[in-house]
Amino acid sequence: MMSIRFAAMGLNHGHIYGQVNCLLAAGAELVAFHSPEDDLARTFSGTYPGVKRVGDRAAILEDRSIQLVVTAAILDERAEIAIAAMRHGKDVMSDKPGMISHAQLDAIRSAQAETGRIYSVCYSEHFETRSTVKAGELVKAGAIGEVIHTVGLGPHAIHNGQRPDWFFDRQRYGGILCDIGSHQCEQFLFFAGTLDAEVASATVANRGNPDRPGLQDFGDMHLRSPKATGYVRVDWFTPKGLPTWGDGRLTILGTEGYIELRKYIDIGGSPGTDHMFLVDRKGIQAIDCSDVELPYGRQLIADVLNRTETAMSQAHCFKAMELALDAQKLAERGTEWAQ
Repeated sequence: MMSIRFAAMGLNHGHIYGQVNCLLAAGAELVAFHSPEDDLARTFSGTYPGVKRVGDRAAILEDRSIQLVVTAAILDERAEIAIAAMRHGKDVMSDKPGMISHAQLDAIRSAQAETGRIYSVCYSEHFETRSTVKAGELVKAGAIGEVIHTVGLGPHAIHNGQRPDWFFDRQRYGGILCDIGSHQCEQFLFFAGTLDAEVASATVANRGNPDRPGLQDFGDMHLRSPKATGYVRVDWFTPKGLPTWGDGRLTILGTEGYIELRKYIDIGGSPGTDHMFLVDRKGIQAIDCSDVELPYGRQLIADVLNRTETAMSQAHCFKAMELALDAQKLAERGTEWAQ
């Protein structure tokens, strides 16, 4: 099976390791990386020994043998990296959010249309979570009928004192709904099976971190499409007693049943991750997702080689970020964060 050569540009978020690993697991070859931060570069080199660090990113951009660039740079820098890569003939996998403003979204859309390259955002709460992938299979098979509502909860642990300064700078991270809310926007579109969606309402706030005025530690939004609605709550209030970074959950309501996902922990005591419950006319099932394949890396490699859209359509990728940015803008009207 043919595969691809890829490189990393921007290591600022730990999600870079998930991005790289999903491609490596699917057979791709990591050949180079660029990072101006020596500490981040040392950790990355220790994880992937033998991969060349380049001091000038042009060495990656101008290497025609490199087909794909992955980035988890500081959030406000990702759009420029992606555009540069596409204009040098490379496909892109960005960490979420792929951009932090509508202007950056417009610029990426233009560059993608101009170059014909693939621009993909790795929405890890979907593509790197076995229970979410399995839920997609069940919904597609009609297990709960037609989806009419979703509830997505994305709490995170703030680890205050361990985060870099840019994390608390609204101009750099783009706001909570743009950032972690984009996961939930993507899942709403996916499970509702539509690109015809809009933001009905949205709020953001700093409820518990007055010493960090640029931080939004709480946000929520309502989404709607012609046949479904969705509620999203994201926050940085994971208690220290929870033994993981967040109790992420997703409930998908259909006309004939519902699915609940407890993605990272079951506080009821069941060990492990990816807990799924299906309730339908037959009863209640707890479904083991441990052997579910994560196809995103394999599909993206195939898309790079075959110029297809099997991992995620380009329109879906952009629409998820458009909704997150729309929600962020709506929520910030009349606040100190308004642009």
